[in-house]
Amino acid sequence: MSPSEERVRAALRFETPDRVPRYDSFWPEFVDAWRRAKDLDREADPADWYGTDLTVAAADETPWPSSAETRSGNGSGAIKQDGWGRTVHDRPGAQLSETLSVALPEGSGDLPEFESPLLPGRYAGFEAQVRREHSHRAVFAKTGGPFLRTANLRGEVQWLMDLAGDESRARDLAARVTEHLTAVGVESLRRGGSRLCGIWIYDDIGANAGPMVSPRTFERVFQALLAGMVAAYKAAGARFVVFHSDGNILPLLDMIVEAGVDAIQPVEPKAGMDILSLRERYGERLALIGGLDNAYILPSGDRERIAADLRRVLAAGREGGLIVGSHSIGPDVPVAAYDYLHQLEEEWGAYSL
Repeated sequence: MSPSEERVRAALRFETPDRVPRYDSFWPEFVDAWRRAKDLDREADPADWYGTDLTVAAADETPWPSSAETRSGNGSGAIKQDGWGRTVHDRPGAQLSETLSVALPEGSGDLPEFESPLLPGRYAGFEAQVRREHSHRAVFAKTGGPFLRTANLRGEVQWLMDLAGDESRARDLAARVTEHLTAVGVESLRRGGSRLCGIWIYDDIGANAGPMVSPRTFERVFQALLAGMVAAYKAAGARFVVFHSDGNILPLLDMIVEAGVDAIQPVEPKAGMDILSLRERYGERLALIGGLDNAYILPSGDRERIAADLRRVLAAGREGGLIVGSHSIGPDVPVAAYDYLHQLEEEWGAYSL
């Protein structure tokens, strides 16, 4: 077992590791700026440079992977059909695709059967990443969750209207999607075996001001589906299940914890997710991954603010239960600012404050 995996496992067990584990993801624009600043070649990886302790590997969980294709392309981008049955416009340099149509628009008939979750082609990239990474990082599998992935079939606006206007139909559709996602997750865990620490469920259900759905809707539509996923993943050998959602999920968090989740990520301060308040509220019931401010403090480059922010986050993990990081590192974060954060993490990470 690598030192990174040992410290990640220790932290998630609420033991004090040799140093606090670190996890960040890096936007391509930041990576390009970082390589230029360091005069490094295109193969250089900031995750290696900065000692990132974990990685997340995903199989192809889409319902119809065989239907994915590029239909046309030119200087303004490409028109593609993805494995969710959507037609999307990918623009050069854009982080997100523009959705032009979805698989289940309003007034359409039944969905076609999903392709088997056991198709070997779903796991080729996943297995390669697990083999490549597990010797020097903690590796987790990944699937989507019932809220966000069901929206892929309906479109975000229509999906929210479904939840408000036809809850029974929405629940049935989310259950079908969740059954498929769970099967992909269980197979990922089987294929990854002992090389995996667990699995992450990505289900962005929060905005800055609060959840995308009410607590009542979450309880009636999603909590049991999430609990079923967690139970299936733990029965398949996942030691830790992590729930990822951007934004403020505080009104839903008791239910997420009750569903059996072991940790949450990214704990965004800009959305009111205060890491010290969460530690006080949940104690050893919930590990925390993230907590640093990548919206205002890191982009500012202000060393005093960066140091104070890191001190505050580290205070939430003196007894374990913390992996420090942010939501992601984008092009608005100066390389020098991230270098300084890394320097402090090296100095203070063993809780020598």
